[in-house]
Amino acid sequence: MIHPDPEASSSDEFKGFNEARRIMWCHEARTRVYERFKQTSLIGDPNAAAVHVDNTTRADRVFLVAFDKAGQQVGVDTLYIDEPDQHLDVASEFDHDFTGMDVVRDSQLDQAISRENGWVVNLEVLRTYEPLADRRATQRAVFLAHLQDMMRNGAVRGFLFGRGESGDADAA
Repeated sequence: MIHPDPEASSSDEFKGFNEARRIMWCHEARTRVYERFKQTSLIGDPNAAAVHVDNTTRADRVFLVAFDKAGQQVGVDTLYIDEPDQHLDVASEFDHDFTGMDVVRDSQLDQAISRENGWVVNLEVLRTYEPLADRRATQRAVFLAHLQDMMRNGAVRGFLFGRGESGDADAA
């Protein structure tokens, strides 16, 4: 049996890599939620303010129940999961708890939340999500996370941000 080098496993040598990986996983979750919701009629329903995502009852599908601002049910939909990357895990940027969404006490939405068999998407936040802007921000964050590692191990000693030869201000 080959044992990993104990010094390497406990060091912070790849701290930036691990942070970059976490950033990418979060981006993938946001993108997946957005893309999957675009496949439903719920995102375009002006009456729907929140959607309860039941991602625990069945492994092959996700049950979606839409609620209005008063917390009353206004629609339902089902997303089928044919591939593992279609599962709707929690994307905290859209979650009602993290976005500070108000939930009417003792409403149908409040009851759905209390069952603890999924999570709730704040549709107001999801509707304003900009995939291209998120992708660019994620690229910058991943680059900066990797930059930590490269500076620490001496692969990079200095850098400049700004316009490169291509004239692209987003280029890092």
